[in-house]
Amino acid sequence: MLVVWIKFVVCVVIVLFAGRNVAKYGDIIAEKTGLGGIWVGVLLVAIATSLPELFTGISAAALLKTPDIAIGDLFGANTFNILNLAILAIVYKKGSLFAEASPRNTLSAGLSLIMVVLPAIFIFLGSGMCDFALGWIGVYTPVLFILYLVIMRIIFNYEKNARTSDLPSESLTSGKSQISLRRAYLYYGIAAAVIIGAGIWLSFIGNEIAEKTGWEQSFVGSLFIAFATTLPEISVSFAALRLGAIDICVANMIGSNIFNMCIIGVIDLFYL
Repeated sequence: MLVVWIKFVVCVVIVLFAGRNVAKYGDIIAEKTGLGGIWVGVLLVAIATSLPELFTGISAAALLKTPDIAIGDLFGANTFNILNLAILAIVYKKGSLFAEASPRNTLSAGLSLIMVVLPAIFIFLGSGMCDFALGWIGVYTPVLFILYLVIMRIIFNYEKNARTSDLPSESLTSGKSQISLRRAYLYYGIAAAVIIGAGIWLSFIGNEIAEKTGWEQSFVGSLFIAFATTLPEISVSFAALRLGAIDICVANMIGSNIFNMCIIGVIDLFYL
């Protein structure tokens, strides 16, 4: 039993280290390509830090046939992200974190609620949705994909029209502009590959924990696996907070919650 917990801790450390590097070099790519601020947090950094949830979910569904671990991980990760925002607000000593964050975060936060409610409704409807399935793929899968693209488009247009000229200075990687874009892509890809491997390993560890402890798979996914896979979000947002990049800090959590619900559709493609 001790061995499985040691493996869990080792995997957590790998996810934490690789996740920070994915986010760091992803932010350099964003800086080099002219993106910044809320858009960086909601899209690029959020997707980068959500890679553990993505590949943990795929491996749990496709290899282990444990959909409860896959879905539990995603909803649990969203819960941890909200908790992380509360912790960040507590440790921020310069005033109210949410008061200093741009009001433009309200749009993405509101849209994230829609993205979370829909999968919950689909789960509640359960087997009744099978009549509308597209082969083995649920009808909700294209709905989630389309909704995610629409939400990202709305946020992009809103940020573009807002003329956010102050946001490019909010970078997790300020002072690292000497790193070339080509090298940033390379380091980003290496770190992402490490997260893919750790995410697959993590799903097997979660299944082993559930078997050895007798706990429900949904509980293991919602607690232990969700905690491990949200470590990149935690580390990136704390780093952003220390640098005063408030919008990246908040937008990363919100964007991760939106992308996590889109992952449900990706998992459905692999759950045969």
